[in-house]
Amino acid sequence: MAYYYIRKVAGFLVTLFLVSILTFAVFQILPGDPALVILGVDADPMQIEQLHQEMGIDQPIHIRFLSWIGGVLQGDLGTSYRYHQPVSDLIGNAFGVTTQLAVFSLVLTAVVGIPVGIWLAHHSKKPYALPVSLLSQLGLSVPAFCFSVLLINIFSVQLKWLPSMGYTPFTQDPIACLKSLALPSVAIAFGSAAVLIRYVKVSVMEQERQDYVKTAQSKGVPSKKILRGHVLRNSLIPVLTIFGMTITDVLGGSIIIENVFSLPGIGRLISSSINSRDLPLIQGLVLYLAMIVVLCNFVVDVLYSVIDPRIRLK
Repeated sequence: MAYYYIRKVAGFLVTLFLVSILTFAVFQILPGDPALVILGVDADPMQIEQLHQEMGIDQPIHIRFLSWIGGVLQGDLGTSYRYHQPVSDLIGNAFGVTTQLAVFSLVLTAVVGIPVGIWLAHHSKKPYALPVSLLSQLGLSVPAFCFSVLLINIFSVQLKWLPSMGYTPFTQDPIACLKSLALPSVAIAFGSAAVLIRYVKVSVMEQERQDYVKTAQSKGVPSKKILRGHVLRNSLIPVLTIFGMTITDVLGGSIIIENVFSLPGIGRLISSSINSRDLPLIQGLVLYLAMIVVLCNFVVDVLYSVIDPRIRLK
């Protein structure tokens, strides 16, 4: 068992190292000069050369990589070209907003997706299940951006219940914070919950066709006990895979949604850094998101072994 976890941790660290190499390499070969972005195309060549030296981009690429990775290991991601602040501070400030948005979205996804998926698995052929199935199909086909516009039109413009943009820190006003995150969370969770509903439904239906369920039914075991004690546990592994992928989708969706609702999170920071070609900030953000995704996959793998100990023996 210890070997299984050591192997997973080693794989986690190797993946992070490879991601750091790829992140650095991709942004170093992009065309354009960040010095020209900062100073303008009409800047004096001496100023450009001086800025190159200050940025360190006049050095060989392997020297730049060693300097950058050394800073990363010490928690120093460099200084933003645009904001003139440490990249780690900028990411830290935006991290709280994105984390709150992601947590609310994932909670909504789980609270809606899992129960509705189980319910549809037992009532999929009933006429009253058709509207629920159609809504889940709508969630799979409508982009989060379009759904966001619909939510803003209904709840902000027409009903005036919730704000259409902006963010209020939780420490400043908890109620206003929840209101500012309500529409963005629903916009992200709508599509994620639709995906989860489909996989939960299929997984539960597949488990209920297994021989062990038929045996339990023949022995007179109550249906609720079979569902809670056997079906749900065995359905959890494929569902856990999809939920792990959902975390990635939520992070990706936040890039668009945060811009739609003017939330000062990671997604909005990514957009501004790309527009200004702020390489240190872009590299730090991409590395941060990659670390989150790899960490989530690592946690999912560990949970696999907890749910099904046989996985550790493979």
